[in-house]
Amino acid sequence: MTSTQFSALFVFALAASVLLQLWLAARQINHVRRHRNAVPDAFAGSIVLTSHQRAADYTVEKTRFGMVHTVFEAMVLAAFTLGGGIEWLTQAAQHWFGQGIAAGVAMIAFVAIVQTVLSLPFSWHSTFGIEAKYGFNQSTPGIFWGDLLKTAGIAAVLGLPLVTFVLWLMQQMGAHWWLWVWITWMAFSLFVMWVFPTWIAPLFNKFEPLPDESLRLRIEALLTRCGFVASGIFMMDGSKRSSHGNAYFTGLGKSKRIVFFDTLLKQLDGDEIEAVLAHELGHFKRRHIIKRIGFTFVLMLGLLWLLGQLMQVSWFYQGLGVQTQTTATALMLFFMVLPVFTFLFAPLGSWLSRKHEFEADAYAAEQASASDLINALVKLYRDNASTLTPDPLHSVYYDSHPPASLRVAALKRLA
Repeated sequence: MTSTQFSALFVFALAASVLLQLWLAARQINHVRRHRNAVPDAFAGSIVLTSHQRAADYTVEKTRFGMVHTVFEAMVLAAFTLGGGIEWLTQAAQHWFGQGIAAGVAMIAFVAIVQTVLSLPFSWHSTFGIEAKYGFNQSTPGIFWGDLLKTAGIAAVLGLPLVTFVLWLMQQMGAHWWLWVWITWMAFSLFVMWVFPTWIAPLFNKFEPLPDESLRLRIEALLTRCGFVASGIFMMDGSKRSSHGNAYFTGLGKSKRIVFFDTLLKQLDGDEIEAVLAHELGHFKRRHIIKRIGFTFVLMLGLLWLLGQLMQVSWFYQGLGVQTQTTATALMLFFMVLPVFTFLFAPLGSWLSRKHEFEADAYAAEQASASDLINALVKLYRDNASTLTPDPLHSVYYDSHPPASLRVAALKRLA
């Protein structure tokens, strides 16, 4: 392949990816609008029309904004690659730091900083525009900028040493460097999962033991039945940023924690909270988390091997607008353009995730109550303004959770 051919292939893939995303978004908007004025029969007794219409308007506005963001991100990617942005930053980094690894680390850091700055208007509008308009935002400019600075600090403390070591491995480990990088990346990923609950998450939120004693005892009984050992059950002050409710598991080994947003505890009663937790435990018992981690590790091994082949051919660099062929530019280019060439495979990941959600629901119906989980889901759909009528094709492509109607119907069969 020549550099000209690869450039043409990249442009075609980028354009096709953007057009497909825009078409799917347009389908979503049109479908949600068509069903705006009638609550689906399965929810007619539990969700009023005004709540349904609010969810439709919220979905449409977010989807429209996403279309603008999609086009903007494509323009930024084109500017970084064919527009010469990566090449310019590489030359600048080498001018300031020489020809070694430091220049490569600096170039990658420059790209990350530029991408963060360019994304700020979108993050700001999403938080203080759309989320505020629909009554979800509880954040303040102080929290917004504080989160940004904390995230940047964590990225610098953890990310810069990792990038430095990866570039060193790429230069020193010969033809099989990708295997060493893969081992390093796996170890780093597991380390972050382990330290996140106790060291990283508390930098952003306050965690305290679940204050409701009766609920805590009930949850502990459920954990015992399910054979799950956790280091603690915590309530998180999610309401400081948003009124959306959630619950999740975090950590590895002895650091595993169960975390409830304070907003969720206000939205649901004890039976419903137990059912939601049973669903999350279903992911653990069905080994979904281990399967996803394993799949990610195997996929990364294949991608790093592919990068090892591509970085040896000049058309890979030149076809993406880069003349300075270094390990850092190869690494940066590969992971920047990868989504363009893999977007068509997104439905596979969504399908697997939805399959896991059905399995976790079935487990929750065994350990708690399908009816209680239905009631919890309906409240969450209503309070979080989740559309009950997504476009089927858009849902197949993107949604990690089954559409509300299918999920509730499956639970009713288990009730």
